[in-house]
This record gives sequence, C-alpha cells and structure tokens, in this order.
Amino acid sequence: MFGWTGSASGYLGRSLLQVVAVAWMLVSLATQAQPVPINGVYTCVDARGRKLTSDRPIADCADREQQVLNPSGTVRAKVGPTLSAYERSLIEAKERAEQEERARVAEGKRRDRALLMRYPDQSAHDAERSESLGQIGVVRKAAVHRAEELMRRRTALLEEMEFYKKDPSKAPLALRREIEEVTQSLAVQGRFIADQDAEIKRTNARFDEELSRLKQLWASQGGTSGKAR
Repeated sequence: MFGWTGSASGYLGRSLLQVVAVAWMLVSLATQAQPVPINGVYTCVDARGRKLTSDRPIADCADREQQVLNPSGTVRAKVGPTLSAYERSLIEAKERAEQEERARVAEGKRRDRALLMRYPDQSAHDAERSESLGQIGVVRKAAVHRAEELMRRRTALLEEMEFYKKDPSKAPLALRREIEEVTQSLAVQGRFIADQDAEIKRTNARFDEELSRLKQLWASQGGTSGKAR
C-alpha cells in the first residue's frame, strides 16, 4: 500500500554494512595518521630512569627522544617525542617568533647599511637636515607672507566698517562678505603655518634619531663622525 519493497531484515543488513564501512574508513584514516614505525630496536630511558627496549615505539618514552638501533647496536635513527596538539602549537609559535626576530634583525642591519651609505659622516647628515628644513622654511615663509597680506586687508576692511559701527546692518553686503572671507582665509593660513611648525619638529626629531644611531655605527667602524672627513 505504501510502496514498501524488501524485507526488514534486508534493510537492517544494508544499515549494518554502512556502519561497518564507515568504521573501516575511520580506522584506515587513523592508521594513515600514525607515523610508520622504523624497523629496528627502540631504546630509551624513561622518566623513572629505566632503560627500556622494544621492537616498536615505546609508549613510556612518548615524551622524550628514542633511539632506533641496528642489529649491530649502532644508532640507525632517532625518533622525537610525540607531541600533543597544544605542545605543537607552542613550538610553532616559538618558531614564528624566532623567524620574526631574525627578520627584524635583518631589516635593522639593512637600514643601518643604507644609513651609512647615505651619510658617510656627520657633515653629510647635517647638510641633508639643513636642506630638508630649508624646504619647509620656504613654504612656511610664503604662508606667513600671505597671512600678513590678509591681516593688512582685514584691517583696511574693518576701518571701512567704522562708518557703520552705529548700525553694522547698513554696511554694504559686499563689504561684510569680504570681511568674512578674509577672516576665514586667515584661519586657514594660521592652521597651515601651525602644520609647518609641527613638520619642522618632526623633521628635527627624525634627524636627531638618525644621528644618534649613526654615531654608534660610525664608532663601530672606527671611522670619524666629525663635521668633515
């Protein structure tokens, strides 16, 4: 009535076969995950100081190195301790940290070599500092000059506004608008000048830091760090 085909025993038989197949697959995967034992005699000293031997890896020495001996007694191979996932993660983290430290040291040496090539002595470093500060100074000077012009223009406009001090609302719209624009431009120039002052401080700090490192490098080379060679 329901389209049922086959017997209950046939259904159970198929289910049993599926369970056996899955179990066999899991056993196969577990076997593949285990390291293949090396033929030979395994020997080690366990945590209690006992010297153990076996024809297969010794479970009591899973936390330490084991030697695999040839029939003649010579060492054929060494098997490291069996590590847990947590222990492996610690070792991998330590290796990554060591790699990063080696990379950091290598990068530091590269920067040191580049500094020495660029600045063979202090006179070269001082010259580049002066040039960098000079470029910023030119830009800052232009900004200060522009701010002074704006200040003079604003003073003139405010003098015109004196005619309307009793009732500023009667001042021409163009005059009031220009005063507002000049005031805004002055604020912009003020911020720009402050930025240049901050850039001068950053530049000096960078050159000071470089010079401190360079003095160490020059001294290590036995060279001079004077104003000229």
